[in-house]
Amino acid sequence: MNTSKITVFSRIILVLISGLFIFSLSFPMWQIELEAPQYPEGLILKLHADKIGGDVEIINGLNHYIGMKTLHTEDFIEFKILPYIMLFFSFMSLLMVFVAKRKGVLLLFVTFILFGILAGVDFYRWNYEYGHNLDPSAAIIVPGMAYQPPLIGYKQLLNFGAYSIPDIGGWMLITVGLLLGIILVKEFNLLKRFKKNKIALVLLSMGFMSSCGSTEPESIKLNVDQCSFCKMSISDGRFGAEIITKKGRVYKFDDVACLSNYVHENTVDAEKFYVHDYATENTLIPAETAYYINGTQISSPMRGNTAAFASEKIATDYMNKLDSKSITWNDVLNP
Repeated sequence: MNTSKITVFSRIILVLISGLFIFSLSFPMWQIELEAPQYPEGLILKLHADKIGGDVEIINGLNHYIGMKTLHTEDFIEFKILPYIMLFFSFMSLLMVFVAKRKGVLLLFVTFILFGILAGVDFYRWNYEYGHNLDPSAAIIVPGMAYQPPLIGYKQLLNFGAYSIPDIGGWMLITVGLLLGIILVKEFNLLKRFKKNKIALVLLSMGFMSSCGSTEPESIKLNVDQCSFCKMSISDGRFGAEIITKKGRVYKFDDVACLSNYVHENTVDAEKFYVHDYATENTLIPAETAYYINGTQISSPMRGNTAAFASEKIATDYMNKLDSKSITWNDVLNP
């Protein structure tokens, strides 16, 4: 028996993979959603394999005011070559059905992963150039501000929330990667090898869980970031606050009073709350473990008049100094 040959099951999966490459050309690969108060239904940019779709004209109009280049399909060589790349991978997948060699499938998988990495780097470069190379004569100029959308996930850009995620075509390609991985696991008996080394498997799982569970705060850029509630610029590094949702979205506030109002007026699936340490300029600390004082002598931007501290001793010192009272995190959320 030739053990280098792949099974019938794997060949069927390769046929499916070939079809996914073809069908992905009929759907958008990626989408960037923009949310803002003046656009309650949101704006969306759809990136197909061969064109830019969605609310392109409206977004181009907005980009013009802040000095960003307008987006046109013909300006990107990627839209000319990407369909051919998909056809190439589709052909190679079918070829592997007939070649039926494990090493051939491994080569296809590695090539596809390298393509994914290069595509990600190119997408980041594209976002960076459009977000940083701004027209100095634009109508709206915010010193130090860049408008680079996130590679994936959520990012606040002035009063717009930008959410970058795969679209249907992108999910098809992600499925391709998973299916190729399944073939390799089956054909190279990788599960049996992992079972022989349970320690390595446990460590790998712990590392994966650790990387997925990160809820570290995102630094607030003073005089650049806007409050998600009152839309004012966050300028004081002693009173700001932040919410990180379970989906990874970040909402920033110039006052804990704004955070409280936002939570009560919106459905927020919060994973973590952070507040500025009053005693340390522009340093975010976990809200649940902070110590709070409230008083009229604490003049915060939106008159929440609440200060947070990482240290109980420092909080007590300021409480006596500012003739204020001690309150809890629950008091902050529910004033």
